[in-house]
Amino acid sequence: MAPIPDSFRALVAEQRDGAVDRGLRALSADDLPDGDVTIRVRYSSVNYKDALAVSPKGRVAQTSPLVPGIDLAGEVIEGDGAGGEVLVHGYDLGVAHHGGFAEYARVPSGWVVPLPDGLSARQAMALGTAGYTAGYSVVQLEDRGLRPGDGPVLVLGASGGVGSIAVGILAARGYQVHASTGKADEADYLRTIGASEILSREDTSAPSERPLDKQRWAAVVDPVGGAATAYALRTTRYGGAVAISGMTGGSEFTSSVFPLILRNVALLGVDSVGTPLEVRRRVWERLADDLRPRGLDEAITREIELDAVDTFLDQVLAGKGTGRTVVRVAG
Repeated sequence: MAPIPDSFRALVAEQRDGAVDRGLRALSADDLPDGDVTIRVRYSSVNYKDALAVSPKGRVAQTSPLVPGIDLAGEVIEGDGAGGEVLVHGYDLGVAHHGGFAEYARVPSGWVVPLPDGLSARQAMALGTAGYTAGYSVVQLEDRGLRPGDGPVLVLGASGGVGSIAVGILAARGYQVHASTGKADEADYLRTIGASEILSREDTSAPSERPLDKQRWAAVVDPVGGAATAYALRTTRYGGAVAISGMTGGSEFTSSVFPLILRNVALLGVDSVGTPLEVRRRVWERLADDLRPRGLDEAITREIELDAVDTFLDQVLAGKGTGRTVVRVAG
């Protein structure tokens, strides 16, 4: 295993007078934060949180300068597991601790997940934080009793990272998947990865004067929040559940208690940041096996180089991202 070179490339975001100066810079080993595991990063991925971390109004970055990138996969060159392939996501990575948009990273050993058998480093980042969140959402819904014959499952924000992978996972497991998107031109893409019905964002976020509407969904995967969560709660069938993991549609919603106390609907929180390491390992092992989504390598994932990330983050902030974008950091 080669040591860290005298300099290596990294995308760095630095806050200056209310703005963020960002671009590729040369860093050295001395620039890496504290940690007992050093990783040669092969792949990372682009997430909405990464775009917020480099935005002056994003309120995500907790240190400056910062190497963004909330997930990474690569080879351990120093520390426990040297020579092995690993992945890291969540905790403070790419937020308060230099992240995956650099050719080398140093992290605490308690953040490191061994790469499961059956997943390459690229496939792990094709899943990434979004894939973990989607997989953990399905795990929680199935732990509560959801099964493929129970009826349609709604995926909100279906053309985004979490939504796309949730559609692919559920379809591969035999569920009838209805996908909601604000991008009408993505309907064919969503059908390719397993959606049987397509709904518009307007269909699944419109207000209602009634606290309960027609029962439609056995369960809902919700990475959107806001008005969509209110819709999901009042339309989920008796005994169903809504697994919520995001707030791209807003951090607040208005609902009565009636879905919970009259239909026994559960609202399940899905966290990808601070999940205990043993839970992470179990979910990742299943993502390499029975939770592997349909279309992961072909339809869902695109690849860009590290020097293209800065421009692409602006597209993500503008809502132009679809599916998953893998960043090839090193060969």
